[in-house]
Amino acid sequence: MTYLPETRPARPPARGARVRTAAGVMLAWVALLWLLEAIDSATGALDTFGLSPRSLPELRDVLPMAFLHHGFDHVASNTLPLLVLGFIAALGGIRRFAGVILTIMLVGGLGVWLTAPAYSNTAGASGVVFGLFGYLLIRGFVDRRPWDVVIGVIVAAVYGSILWGVLPTNSAISWQGHLFGLLGGVLAAFAFRRGRAA
Repeated sequence: MTYLPETRPARPPARGARVRTAAGVMLAWVALLWLLEAIDSATGALDTFGLSPRSLPELRDVLPMAFLHHGFDHVASNTLPLLVLGFIAALGGIRRFAGVILTIMLVGGLGVWLTAPAYSNTAGASGVVFGLFGYLLIRGFVDRRPWDVVIGVIVAAVYGSILWGVLPTNSAISWQGHLFGLLGGVLAAFAFRRGRAA
């Protein structure tokens, strides 16, 4: 007869480790966005990975479109909200965060593919920003976690004005990407819900 050593349940990562991981992920993500825009500005080769609507071959660009931008002003406008909202969301765990981001990108990208104006080319991380906003806004209510409700209220107070971006007020801005990104974030809050904290 053999005896196996006693196993202990894995401990959740320490708070400091979660903060470092979340910060590292978001800083690397934003650095990638700036690098890709620098490459595109120098070569003009990446704009083709923006998303054009209702063309079957363009479905391959549903995910890449979120990493590309139309100029440095465009990526700069998304950098701070993506850093802040992404960092807060990533504190809940990287695996969950990855699922949330994938859901936002898929719902947002498919929504753009279905509804964007003909012959348009949509790119940018703003759909992800809107998705993270929606996710953080309702996550606490879905999970029934009071602290996350407080975070959602703070996020709403700081970034609530971005909701105007889901309205078709500017033909040069993809309100479709904003709207469907927001819906993707809400869907992700339900898809990746957690039990109530003890």
